[in-house]
Amino acid sequence: MTYELFLALALFAFVSSITPGPNNLMLMASGANFGFRRTIPHMLGVAIGFVFMVVLVGAGLVQIFDAIPLTYTLLKVCSVVYLLYLAWKIANAGPAQASGATGTPMTFLQAAAFQWVNPKAWAMALTAITAYTPDQTLWAIFLVGAVFGAINLPSVGSWTILGQQMARFLTNPRRLTQFNWLMAGLLVASLYPVIWPQ
Repeated sequence: MTYELFLALALFAFVSSITPGPNNLMLMASGANFGFRRTIPHMLGVAIGFVFMVVLVGAGLVQIFDAIPLTYTLLKVCSVVYLLYLAWKIANAGPAQASGATGTPMTFLQAAAFQWVNPKAWAMALTAITAYTPDQTLWAIFLVGAVFGAINLPSVGSWTILGQQMARFLTNPRRLTQFNWLMAGLLVASLYPVIWPQ
């Protein structure tokens, strides 16, 4: 990989990791509802789970989609259904300190598994592998994964901190409910390019 290609990959990793998407919106909601410390497993699950996904996609999973296009369609349907379910959970999350609150932050394994039904993660992984590993060597694939791992964790952490800082404003149960419904609505809106691609 040339130096120029490496810089382009790093820029792509930063822009795609820091911009709003299902992971970042859920992390902001988790930071607001549960705080930074309790959201750490979720952040690690996103970062490490995505690196694992990039490596597997690069190692040949994309060939399955090419050979059996129906598998990609099924994945897309499952992704939409699961994201709608998560939006519902976010909309109905209560404050962590409330006596009747039943919400819990996403675990490491849940966040890592979520990458496989996250449309933005699929778009990022497929683009990274096809655009930044022209020789398709295992070394290049691991390098793409490592770049994303190094850039993704601070990016998702910033969204969690943003949510945690917003929690100060969200001490009123009515404002917290409005925030959670807004986050749920934005999560559903993030499905627009999946359901109606250009």
